[in-house]
Amino acid sequence: MTARFLLVLTLLAMIHLPSPGQASFDVDRFRTDARRMLEWTRADRGLYPLLADFTDHYPKRLSGSENLERGLDWIVEKMRSDGWDVRTQKVMVPNWKRGNESLTMNAPIRRSMPFCGLGGSVGTSGKPLTAPVLVVRSFAELSQRKAEVKGRIVVYNVPFTTYGETVAYRYNGASEAARYGAVASLVRSVGPYGIQTVHTGGMGYNDSLPKIPAGAITIEDALLLERMQQRGEVVELTLAMEARWEPDAPSRNIIIEIKGSERPDEVIVMGGHIDSWDLGSGAMDDAGGCFVTWRALHMMRELGMRPKRTIRVCFWTNEENGLRGGTEYAKQTEGEKHVLAIESDAGVFAPTGFSCSEKDGVRQTIEAIA
Repeated sequence: MTARFLLVLTLLAMIHLPSPGQASFDVDRFRTDARRMLEWTRADRGLYPLLADFTDHYPKRLSGSENLERGLDWIVEKMRSDGWDVRTQKVMVPNWKRGNESLTMNAPIRRSMPFCGLGGSVGTSGKPLTAPVLVVRSFAELSQRKAEVKGRIVVYNVPFTTYGETVAYRYNGASEAARYGAVASLVRSVGPYGIQTVHTGGMGYNDSLPKIPAGAITIEDALLLERMQQRGEVVELTLAMEARWEPDAPSRNIIIEIKGSERPDEVIVMGGHIDSWDLGSGAMDDAGGCFVTWRALHMMRELGMRPKRTIRVCFWTNEENGLRGGTEYAKQTEGEKHVLAIESDAGVFAPTGFSCSEKDGVRQTIEAIA
């Protein structure tokens, strides 16, 4: 499944890319190298075991965590033992701690509910918070029912459409609920299906409004709470969260590269983010994206291929809750000439395509290669 992705990714890094407006050239002369790379990737059995070894031992790599830093140590050691000249860039990262958390329904029935706090949320000030519930399906409905909000826990039971559209309720839900006096905010986990799982992710606050605790519940429980409300039942929940912010912590980006043969001062950078949220392995989001670019560089070296430009792989830290790694990379490489940047953060299943910000010559070349 990764073979085609690696092939296109590596070819993009090897060719002489035309300038915007310049006619795309014939890529046929790269077909021999393309076949060699395709054969190599189809025969390769080293990528998945490497990824599995890493994520089995170093899951839950949230910025500021020991697991992230131990995982970075492991990667640096593996790269060096494989013959790479590894360098790192120091980055200070946000340091949010989840702590213990729980959610219980007290009425009309009593039971514990699957729950997770949203990244960046405040806690419940050291004691459980108990309040009645108001379920809404949109910000518009919240505004229409604003007279009912004060003192309640607002639950957003918003059906999933697209991630970009639905995630607005996760990110902005707490502040919008606080605007009308809510004491906490819960969002239906953002995704197309549930099976009683909860999905964390980043949220934010409007500094002009009170900061209230925010978390996620399962799709099934969001639907349950709405049914109870529609029947006229009073739903009461107790929420407890120890979430807190600690001072920024040191972390790092990891960089390896193959120097260009003709234009070493021109850089093509590719990679992904190596941090992850703290509730899962972070294999798809985004260790897989990092490791396929590492393997692409490994393949080029194994096949004795020397690109015209410098090909650099960077594992950026702190994408999930701060983007500090990418920002610091830009700062520390200011003055270098970057001609192309490729990020893999959309999963590493059978690839369906690339997005590209260039609409002229570069895009035409990418289409020809693909």
